[in-house]
Amino acid sequence: MQIESTLVNELQIGSRLNVAIENNRRGEFGLLLAMLSIDARDMAQFQLDNDLESTQKLRQRFSVPQPQLLVDDISAHPDTIDNAMIFQQQGARQFQLQQALTPEALVIRGSQSDSMVEVLSNCDYLTKNKAINAYQQHTPLEDMHFLEQLSTQRKISNTLSLQMA
Repeated sequence: MQIESTLVNELQIGSRLNVAIENNRRGEFGLLLAMLSIDARDMAQFQLDNDLESTQKLRQRFSVPQPQLLVDDISAHPDTIDNAMIFQQQGARQFQLQQALTPEALVIRGSQSDSMVEVLSNCDYLTKNKAINAYQQHTPLEDMHFLEQLSTQRKISNTLSLQMA
């Protein structure tokens, strides 16, 4: 399906849609609707440079908040946004308003990885605290050089073999 004449910009689509409806041309009507985008940034009059300064200026001009973080680390950012107290003190509507103004991260966690957090969430309280303290005090094996890991494993295996004998 091809359109009879080419479109130059979005302003011509309205009249072309009317002509397609009047002449009962469903294919052309569907093609024109498919060309439309619901995102205003795709339209020519809203095209901006991708530089950071212009987006910051537009954020300030239209009072748009910063984008919502997906994951936030409490240990790295002590000023993490937490709207839970607003929900407890002032109710659901005030919480929704505060969430719109200053959105909190979807996941807030400490310095542990996702898998470690999942494992610790299934442990009892004492085991969890013991693991967190051990995790914070010791350097994990992943940060060690490969040769250091091998030497540490050899020492552990030698110790175990001596204990078995």
